[in-house]
Amino acid sequence: MSIRAVKSESHAQPTMEGAGVHLHRVFGFGDTSETDPFLMMDDFRNDDPAKYQAGFPWHPHRGIETITYVLAGEVEHGDSLGNHGVLGAGSVQWMTAGSGIMHQEMPRGNAAGQMHGFQLWANLPSAHKMTTPRYQDISGGDIPEITDDDGTKVKIITGDFWGKRGPVDGIAADPLYLDISVPPNTTKRLPVDTHSNAFAYIFAGAGRFRDASNPVGVLVEKEFAGEELTVRDMSGNRTLVKFDSGDEISVTAGPEGIRFLLVAGKPIKEPVAWHGPIVMNTKEELRQAIHDLNNGTFIREGATGI
Repeated sequence: MSIRAVKSESHAQPTMEGAGVHLHRVFGFGDTSETDPFLMMDDFRNDDPAKYQAGFPWHPHRGIETITYVLAGEVEHGDSLGNHGVLGAGSVQWMTAGSGIMHQEMPRGNAAGQMHGFQLWANLPSAHKMTTPRYQDISGGDIPEITDDDGTKVKIITGDFWGKRGPVDGIAADPLYLDISVPPNTTKRLPVDTHSNAFAYIFAGAGRFRDASNPVGVLVEKEFAGEELTVRDMSGNRTLVKFDSGDEISVTAGPEGIRFLLVAGKPIKEPVAWHGPIVMNTKEELRQAIHDLNNGTFIREGATGI
């Protein structure tokens, strides 16, 4: 077994999207070769309704899949195909836009005004770009959770892990999407497919994704504990960790534990022609999509979204 070295670490950057939603962009709208097949990821986390309630009004999608995972609050969604629903805390929506839909997402906070979730965009290979749109709405109670002997908890959204399989299926990239909590001061080794690109995104606590042979870190804090100098080499909240090749990752949780998303998928390795929420393979396909959008032919006849 080979532990994946850390290729790079970075911090999610504050930005604004939709009708004025304040969020943090984890990655996207640049070179995505290291995250292929994933194109973009946002962390929308806020306790102030004024900074998210305007939401994401009607906008187009084609050629991609959007994955929305809600931790707190709700997201009401609807589209031009007649689909409508509400994603509650703990639930996931895996939307395959395929040939094209018009879509809207309107976040609502919980009783305390808190809204927290993530949206990940996954590319579709050329053979599936124009497939019929569909949704997979998964409630939190349908997502399997495993608790290991040391207290590590893993929610499996999609993929196979520790003998369980997530409820999302039929995804071209055959991805792994996990929500992992590791108890304080615990070291855990987690299997990852050797042929997949993989990354972790920390959203609570702190930890170290390095073993003794790869000790270099980004966030280094030194403090005195009595007469002893304690050096903590930990990556914390809103840190993206990209991994090199291998079939396992190693994580050591800090004194408060760590919670992170672990995402992996087989790279598509195809050209990307990108215009906002429309992602095709060539500029000509992109021009056609924009032409369709401007001429009322973006939604294909017979598409149902089911």
